[in-house]
Amino acid sequence: MGQVSASSSIAVAADPQRALDAIADYEKVRPRILSAHYRDYKVVEGGQGAGTVAEWTLQATEKRSRNVHAVVSVSDSIVTERDSNSTLVNTWTVTPDGTGSQVTLRTSWKGAGGIAGIFEGIFAPLGLKKIQAEVLANLQRELA
Repeated sequence: MGQVSASSSIAVAADPQRALDAIADYEKVRPRILSAHYRDYKVVEGGQGAGTVAEWTLQATEKRSRNVHAVVSVSDSIVTERDSNSTLVNTWTVTPDGTGSQVTLRTSWKGAGGIAGIFEGIFAPLGLKKIQAEVLANLQRELA
């Protein structure tokens, strides 16, 4: 089993604290920025920042979906979502960028072994980067 990851970044027209607050708002902002790949999104506990628990189904391809039960932690400029159902971790990092911010979304998990793992390591990050780009573009519009 190898580590599989995908990472995408975008510049947003918001100071780092405003960007971080938006990312950590699972009640109002998150439902508005998710792409069509996300189904059945709901907040189970909390809704703002650390301690939030949210669930969704990520429909990565027509045949591949993953049920996510994300537990949220926040530290400084990072929001981390750890899936209780798997090794999947989403890490949102916000850094200052001129008058705005740079937001990076990184998703990683322990991949399958053998031949399946080789294909997963090649193709999953490509598809995931497209999904990340949509979500980040929606965040950029939300913060404009």
